[in-house]
Amino acid sequence: MVRALLTTLIASVVCAVLSCWLVLIGWSLMGDAVAHAVLPGVVLAYVVGAPFALGAVVFGFLAVGLIGVVRDTSRVKEDAAIGIVFTTLFALGLVLISVTPSQTDLNHIIFGNLLGVSWPELTQVMVLGAVVLAVLVLKSRDFTLYAFDRTHAHAIGLRPRLLGAVLLGLLALTAVVALQAVGVVLVVAMLIIPGATAYLLTDRFGRMLVLAPVVSASCAVIGLYASYYLDTAPGGTVVLAQGAAFTVVYLASPRHGLLGTRWAARRRRLRRERAGA
Repeated sequence: MVRALLTTLIASVVCAVLSCWLVLIGWSLMGDAVAHAVLPGVVLAYVVGAPFALGAVVFGFLAVGLIGVVRDTSRVKEDAAIGIVFTTLFALGLVLISVTPSQTDLNHIIFGNLLGVSWPELTQVMVLGAVVLAVLVLKSRDFTLYAFDRTHAHAIGLRPRLLGAVLLGLLALTAVVALQAVGVVLVVAMLIIPGATAYLLTDRFGRMLVLAPVVSASCAVIGLYASYYLDTAPGGTVVLAQGAAFTVVYLASPRHGLLGTRWAARRRRLRRERAGA
């Protein structure tokens, strides 16, 4: 449980910070694609004895490259290209798992094995998480400008294509971090829900970078302990906690929640009626 808690907290915080940029850029579907496309890379890395991160990064960039090729050389639009590439690579990963002899259950890559995380795996999660957070913090201003105005970023001497490539590399590394906690299937939830939740709570990006990890870490602790007492799957319960948090914010956020906006609209209508009377 101690290793599971540490792994979940690290994965939650790293995914939450990165998710702020993914939500702003509009890369939710790209995050889904990369998270699923890294599966064959992770399996092949296991087969040859290489670090999981190396295989994940290679196949993450391969997926992005293939999406670009299909989009630019055919009539297929980007969303369809993303769907074709990531489902094909994910299926390749499933096939590789089915034919790869292993003393361990490689299905844990798909569904996660939070309670089976070893100390070496936790060390890998800590190292990769530290690398991702360090790059995000050091280049946060550049990434933020890239998210809001790529033309201005290019005008002041930044290289938008390089920044995009770095973000995609960090996305692949983050997917490896989250694999240990929730598996490939639920990685995309950890990469999108915290940022979307924080986006409904504030209009300031700096506050998003604080709120998203706080919400995500809180859901990690609540979900893990709930799974212990309810005897449910830890990774799935953590993601359910994040989904529940988003639902509450979606309904009750003071400025952007469904109930809050309707209440504000009702108050404005009543004011206009009183002014007209």
